[in-house]
Amino acid sequence: MVSTENLTTYLLEVIFSHLALSCALLLATLASIRWFIRDSYRVDGLGRKHVLITGCDSGFGNLLARQLDGKGVHVIAACFTDKAATDLAAAASPRLQTLLLDVTDSASIRRAVEFVSREVGDRGLWGLVNNAGRSIPIGPTEWMQIEDFTKVLDVNLLGVIDVTLQFLPLLKKAQGRVVNMASILGRLSIIGGGYCLSKWGVEAFSDSLRRDMKQFGVKVSIIEPGFFKTGVTQLDLIEADLRRLWARLPQDVKDSYGATYFDDYLKSQDFSMGILCSPDLSKVTRCMQHALTARFPRIRYSAGWDAKFVWIPLSYLPSFVSDFVVNALLPSPKDERKVK
Repeated sequence: MVSTENLTTYLLEVIFSHLALSCALLLATLASIRWFIRDSYRVDGLGRKHVLITGCDSGFGNLLARQLDGKGVHVIAACFTDKAATDLAAAASPRLQTLLLDVTDSASIRRAVEFVSREVGDRGLWGLVNNAGRSIPIGPTEWMQIEDFTKVLDVNLLGVIDVTLQFLPLLKKAQGRVVNMASILGRLSIIGGGYCLSKWGVEAFSDSLRRDMKQFGVKVSIIEPGFFKTGVTQLDLIEADLRRLWARLPQDVKDSYGATYFDDYLKSQDFSMGILCSPDLSKVTRCMQHALTARFPRIRYSAGWDAKFVWIPLSYLPSFVSDFVVNALLPSPKDERKVK
């Protein structure tokens, strides 16, 4: 048997013979412990803070509103429809308030600012969660017309910018938080239409806003979810809109894709979404809650196994690698030409 003394001597020899490696491992361990401890600190007085969330009709916004309400936060939930606002109010405590908001309408946003100003008073607005969004029209770029892009950009990007700019005075007063809903499609563009463009824009807007607001104590975080089962990924709506796009294409364009391309495209989409889409929306809302309640919120949050282990790593690889992976998920047109 090896004695304790010999074992200790052997370990010391190993450590001193690999001193640089041992120091690096020790520093990495200490840094990780410090990061986890720092990440766990929370702000005080959540029960006195107000948070405005857009896009609370369903999905992430609806769940986040109910979760924060359960923690005692004064939630102001912005919905697009009366029915959604009524249903959410019925499912929450009397503390939660709802309002109607169209993020594409500056007048609607101004009315929301007036309502929130009355509610928060001199305290200001602690949190703004820009969650409202839409995905369709999406599909091959050639199938789009300019208005198909603007429909999405008006909500997902220009709406985020307009809402943020109008609420900034209240956020600066509270030295609060802005949480912007981006996507892994703001890191890696895998489909045509306005959705990827809008999310890349949200990333850029959030980065510049974060730097500009740092001196005023306002912190900005970006949420980058993978694929989840929400209204944005609702297949029946996406497929119905794809049929609209395909039906209006000139016959020569349809012929260039081939007689079976459209059906093959739908099958590939159904298969991919079936594998990738997670029903657990709390993976995303936990990130949003942390961004609002942590003393040291992160700049970026990735949510979902596909975001962490597929899409974000893929976004750092050479373009020919990501092109290969994305092309493997979709059918090829009948007369696809090789690019020289």
